Amino acid sequence: MWGSRSNRGNDSVDCIACGETIRRADAREYDKEGDRWDRKGKKFEHLCKECHTDLCHQPRDELEDLLVDIDAGGLTEVEFLDRYCRAVEERYGPLDHER
Repeated sequence: MWGSRSNRGNDSVDCIACGETIRRADAREYDKEGDRWDRKGKKFEHLCKECHTDLCHQPRDELEDLLVDIDAGGLTEVEFLDRYCRAVEERYGPLDHER
């Protein structure tokens, strides 16, 4: 039989989007692999409810790999958009607005 869940959620976590520290019970799990139901061996990151609501909940196949490939973490907005657009064109062809 599974143990009680009453002892879960008392710790705090940081929202990966805004940095707010919140109770685990009030957070939403974020799985960068996009499959939160396959839980074996995973360590989840967390979002506050407001940031979770603001997310686009559409499929994001290959997005995480693309962001890693362009080294998106430390770029300015202009650098990010330039690298992102070039990477998308290299992988998938011209953007629709250029056809």
